[in-house]
Amino acid sequence: MLQELIQYAERNGLAGAGYSTKTVKWAIQADLDGRCLGIAELGNPDQKRNRGREFNYCPDTPGMQSGGKSHFLVESLETVLLFGKNAQRRSAVDKHGFFVGLLRKAAAVVPEFALFADILDDAGQRARLCEQAEAQKAKPSDKITLMVVDRDEPLLVEDPAWRPWWDDYRRSLLEQASGGKHAEGGRMRCFATGELIKPADTHPKITQLAGVGASSMGASLVSFDKDAFASLGLSQSAGAAMSEDAAAAYRAAIEDILAHHGYNLAGARVGYWYDKTVPPEDDPLSFLVDPGDSEEQGALARARELLDAVRTGKHPEADKYARTHYYAMTLSGNGGRVVVRDWMTGTFDELLASVVQWFEDLSIISRDGSHVVESHKLGAVLAAPLRELKDVPGPLSAAMWRCAVKQAPIPTQVMAKTLARVKVDLIQDEPARHARLGLLKAYCNRNEGVPNMNAELNAYETDAAYLCGRIMAILAKIQQRAMPEVGVGVVQRYYAAASATPGLILGRLVRTAQIAHLPKIGSPGLRHWFESQLGDVWNQLQQAPPSYLTLEQQTLFAMGYYHQNAKRAQKAAESDPNGELAEEATS
Repeated sequence: MLQELIQYAERNGLAGAGYSTKTVKWAIQADLDGRCLGIAELGNPDQKRNRGREFNYCPDTPGMQSGGKSHFLVESLETVLLFGKNAQRRSAVDKHGFFVGLLRKAAAVVPEFALFADILDDAGQRARLCEQAEAQKAKPSDKITLMVVDRDEPLLVEDPAWRPWWDDYRRSLLEQASGGKHAEGGRMRCFATGELIKPADTHPKITQLAGVGASSMGASLVSFDKDAFASLGLSQSAGAAMSEDAAAAYRAAIEDILAHHGYNLAGARVGYWYDKTVPPEDDPLSFLVDPGDSEEQGALARARELLDAVRTGKHPEADKYARTHYYAMTLSGNGGRVVVRDWMTGTFDELLASVVQWFEDLSIISRDGSHVVESHKLGAVLAAPLRELKDVPGPLSAAMWRCAVKQAPIPTQVMAKTLARVKVDLIQDEPARHARLGLLKAYCNRNEGVPNMNAELNAYETDAAYLCGRIMAILAKIQQRAMPEVGVGVVQRYYAAASATPGLILGRLVRTAQIAHLPKIGSPGLRHWFESQLGDVWNQLQQAPPSYLTLEQQTLFAMGYYHQNAKRAQKAAESDPNGELAEEATS
């Protein structure tokens, strides 16, 4: 994983040690004569939520935790302009002074830095810049940098001339912070590259996992602070020795991937990439994350079409895709530490086939029987076993992501939780959720020992649990038609017991239907149709209903119940010219 991340950083020109990628929204403008021209907004000001412009090589000052220090060249408006209600605090004033001091030192290699140092030291010019920032609704936390409008390279952060100076200055800061010991110490083999290096004491933190359990200050992927992990006298990050450049490269790669190809999965965050260029319209993993609206071509249809074109060579990029590999990591946080929940890699063809299989396994007939629901949103599938998406823990998200990407079986615990939610929905008379029934179907189709399920009713399926579920659905419809005003029906009263012990419940319910419910149906044709339906399904049972059902069999029971209720209306309409049964089938 670390090797692939470092290669990603190299391919994409990401910054090494001492630098990081930052999004900057504002720039102080000046000309070569030293005149301050005000503040300019970077990025796309016409966008409703303009975040600014991203720069890969923004200097990071070491030892920031000691206080009084600022980053060089790119900092917050609060630090650079003393802008905002907290700008007069001693800490903000000290950081402002440090920022201006860095500009004066760097002016030895880039003279234009001295122009901005003079501007920022002038309280009057700072005040005017603050007024402009307030008028443009800037925030004190927004990042700002420096621009010389009549220069070949206006944005100074993009001028590489200052980088050698910064590397030397940063090295001196590190040596000061370590009491002169930073340049000393033995050499070790780099854990990531295999090269002989001096290991970095600490690694830069990952900042984009705050929403999934990590500290807002960032979290470390590699660190050792417990005696049990500090073997052979190694501490901090030396237990997995890496050079400062390698650590900076993997950190830059993770930040870039999570920023541009990262998705929250409720409790975890996934990031993925390819070793060759794949346009968004051909990206299988984007199909998973965003399957599209029902009015568009569905994700399953798009994935099938792409898979066929790639395998038959009809796609213009078929040869390239045959050599393309994907990489996917699932991360979360635990305070100050990064938790790697999963790491997957494989070929583009395998991934595309997995995505097609995922949507095919989840496909389920709609509640009203009008169509097959093929494109389920990933969030709906993740939330299926629980009440809401926010309740999904990181390990479950990671497990389901692996099911989608690697065609892994649906975990039994996921099936059990989903089955329990389906029962609750039925008992509370809530509409069935397509994602929940689709997930139960996917469990059946991916796990050995359980019969495969179709998207809709299979009239030839002889599994006893499936047939018992169909019988329960018919009995519920009979009661509903006979007693439309009943408050609590057989489903609310008996579904949970019937799905676990059908042998004890169904016989009694059938007798009740024959004696108390069917005679109350006024239409002879409709009454005969119900009797025929009930008799046909009961006769398909090769023996008496089972005395008890396992969790796997209860899943089949739920599938039979749902399929019977979602039976297509036209089947009834074909046998009922008066329309009574068509009405029943859709009621």
